[in-house]
Amino acid sequence: MTHDDALAHLDAHYPSMPPVRALQLAIESFDGERLRLSAPLAANVNDKGCAFGGSLASLMTLACWGRVWLELDAAGLDCDIYVADSRIRYLAPLYDDLHAQAAPAPDARWDEFVAAIRAKGRGRIEMAARIDLPDGRPATTFDARFAAILRPAG
Repeated sequence: MTHDDALAHLDAHYPSMPPVRALQLAIESFDGERLRLSAPLAANVNDKGCAFGGSLASLMTLACWGRVWLELDAAGLDCDIYVADSRIRYLAPLYDDLHAQAAPAPDARWDEFVAAIRAKGRGRIEMAARIDLPDGRPATTFDARFAAILRPAG
């Protein structure tokens, strides 16, 4: 699958899940390292007029999940991908549209992740995401470990 085909597939997959469809997320960009997603504040607002914490968490989880999927697709691996555990830090309220970016954690290695899946049928990778305030300071950060399990052929 080409880079553009993979992004189109991911873009079509996200709204197939009703809770994700409610976020009204969009793929902003993928530069080969970072996947960026966005969602409008109007669809993700809480009773205080700022971004709903669950929406912030969901968008960052989906950005990391999508980034892992893109890497596995590029490696020709068909896997089920799960968030194994995560830590979210809410640092400041966001009164603007949500813009998440996700990439592997600084010490994570795609080659080791892919090699583990090829050798054992499963692997884990550390991911990181954030949503910034309009001035560039972080509103929310997310660190997570994702697990991928190779689907049986056929």
